Amino acid sequence: MDAPKLAYVGSRTTPERGTGAGISSFIITDSRWTLLAETPAVNPGFLVLDPVSEVLHASAGDHDYITSYRADSDGKLKELGRQPTLGTNPAHTCLDPSGRYVLVANHTSGSVVSLPILPDGSLGPVAGQLKFTGDPGPHRTDQTGAKPHQVVFSPAGDYFLVPDKGLDTIFTCTLDTETGRLEFAGRLRLREFSGPRHLVFHPHLALAYAINELNSTVTVLDCGSPENLCPVQYLPTVEDSDTRDSRAAEVVISADGRFLYASNRSGAGDKTPGGPGDDTIAVYAVKEDGTLSPATWTTSGGIRPRFITLSGDGKTLYAANEKSGTIEAIGIDADSGLPRTGRQVAQTGSPVCIVFATSFEGYTQSLAVL
Repeated sequence: MDAPKLAYVGSRTTPERGTGAGISSFIITDSRWTLLAETPAVNPGFLVLDPVSEVLHASAGDHDYITSYRADSDGKLKELGRQPTLGTNPAHTCLDPSGRYVLVANHTSGSVVSLPILPDGSLGPVAGQLKFTGDPGPHRTDQTGAKPHQVVFSPAGDYFLVPDKGLDTIFTCTLDTETGRLEFAGRLRLREFSGPRHLVFHPHLALAYAINELNSTVTVLDCGSPENLCPVQYLPTVEDSDTRDSRAAEVVISADGRFLYASNRSGAGDKTPGGPGDDTIAVYAVKEDGTLSPATWTTSGGIRPRFITLSGDGKTLYAANEKSGTIEAIGIDADSGLPRTGRQVAQTGSPVCIVFATSFEGYTQSLAVL
């Protein structure tokens, strides 16, 4: 029997956005997902779990705050507090490698902020803020101004990158871990109409891979000089023969850096119900120099996979299919990196983020009630 795990699933809850209940907590035993609890929350669109304090932080999509939770003795989430993010639509949240700050990307208002982590694991008021500026891209609705979508620290933790979908730009920034101060260190303008959304660093090479939402591509970036990023390769995330609307969403890389995975959502924009195109996961083999081989594709098992993530052992890729309300578990061949047949492991309203915990104080009590 595998050791049990806990999965937190964030969702979109407002009538304009989806049908979720908030944050769903699942106990996973021997690959079986069992719903443990649902914690009401408004559009908890991105989650990050502090591995030290075991506090879960959830950003409130379309709103202006972030909420911190801790699991109680029965595994249910108890709110510790919330803090304003000094901006609108916090779309992404991450921990800095020092474990002292949480950073938030305010997508709609065009800023990134840092909030200090307090001794109890909750967050203090904003300590640092960056406001993004530049020439918007040409998309008539999605590129009306700055729209930072993510914050990702380098493996060494000495800088972070921010893909800005509205400005077709990736920014290099730094965090002062003593004060929380944020500063700009560089910027790279990508092809117009790219819409860089998310990115991931290679675990060993000075490279990063940015997924571009609007033109459904992946850009390989040379990060040898972080202040002067250099694009070295563009590849499509959808098949050349697919002429239908599609939006790229998420990108992840295997722990050994051999395989890259990117998700594609059918349709144009968040308001589409999905279709008529395919909802897929693109799979790339990573060459020795870090560039990518042409992709192969597999189904996401649902409609509009907004989020994907790999299990800790790299044997399973999980896809949160927002419009079908399903979570798909797709086995990964360790040698080829290719997906096997997937299976639906959970159903919940409008899932858009998944994080896993390997331990929490309520395990014994929670498992006893199943």
